[in-house]
Amino acid sequence: MQLTTNKEAACMGRRARLLAAIVFSAASVHAAAAGEDTTPAGCRIAFDMGSSGIRAGATGSERTAKREFDALAVLWAGNGPAALAPPSISALRELPKEAQFDARCAAVGGGFSAWRLALQQDAKGLVETLALIHAESGVAVLVMPADREGAYGYFAARQILGRQLTTTHVVDIGGGSLQIAGEKRSFAMPLGQKSWHRLLCEQLRDTTEVPCQLQPMDERDLTRARALIAVRVAGAGLPRETTLTAISRPVSRGVLPAVRRLTAPAGEPRTSLRHRELQAAIAQLAPLDLAATAARTGAAASHAAYLFSDLLLVDGLTRLAADAELQVAEASFSNVPGLLADDQAYAWHGRYACYLQRLAETGIAAIASDPAACPPDQAR
Repeated sequence: MQLTTNKEAACMGRRARLLAAIVFSAASVHAAAAGEDTTPAGCRIAFDMGSSGIRAGATGSERTAKREFDALAVLWAGNGPAALAPPSISALRELPKEAQFDARCAAVGGGFSAWRLALQQDAKGLVETLALIHAESGVAVLVMPADREGAYGYFAARQILGRQLTTTHVVDIGGGSLQIAGEKRSFAMPLGQKSWHRLLCEQLRDTTEVPCQLQPMDERDLTRARALIAVRVAGAGLPRETTLTAISRPVSRGVLPAVRRLTAPAGEPRTSLRHRELQAAIAQLAPLDLAATAARTGAAASHAAYLFSDLLLVDGLTRLAADAELQVAEASFSNVPGLLADDQAYAWHGRYACYLQRLAETGIAAIASDPAACPPDQAR
């Protein structure tokens, strides 16, 4: 008789639960009967599932709906992917109702930075969680590679800004990751607002608390911080003629107004950030504590905690631009338009069990594989 160790038994049990989760997802009542797609032609709902919440949009509708929750904090606290399920299921069920979307539409979620982190932390646990989310909500959540997220950002910028987008690349600073995306190439790194702040906390203040007290900062701290960002963007490989437009709120709602207040002559409009202005703002704020920073910049207390680290990040990014300048687009951007236009993503909607199996086997590259090679999901 073959003996099984406790460790082997645990692994076997985990594999069994994983297989059961995939089978359960495939048998969901939300799957198309007998493998036939019964959704209205071209009707899609998309969920932008980022580090700070979930935003929903749909084809043929100008409405959006959003639910906020800190997915990164959940994972950084060591709670694992399963802890993401309850708030996600609730949002995925309720947001389409709030926005009055057609419930028959194919619903796909893009799992971005926090979900990539969950995949790194516990791949099998994430697959189980995604299967549960699908069974409970009918939404096929796909873990999106960072370069695909960058492409979505560029797509949204082109769609919203049109000819007003005059730079070669856009910069999208999320909570967990940062993308620099152009028409043909994108570059991504885990340097979103919260991830970058956490890195500074670890390296300069020896803590994983987020947010932490970074200020005041002396010259030694500033030198170390600039070295951290320089090393991490060195591999971007961007062309020398690269010019940049920021399309994220940490810049348009945080850094830009602060720099305007600190450096611009009264009444002078400003839609860009120059390297020298960022340097001047950093020099003014570095010796201050958080309360003084909020008072000097007019930032809300909740935003002021991240403002100085945002300044350092944006300062590092301007060094990548040929003109040492960062254009700023003040509009509402999300990954929803890019996801809605992604035919390959929606091809997984009716073949989600196969996607989960490939995610378990090949990781984040699963979305780029061929859905047509998979059998359709079957109804229970």
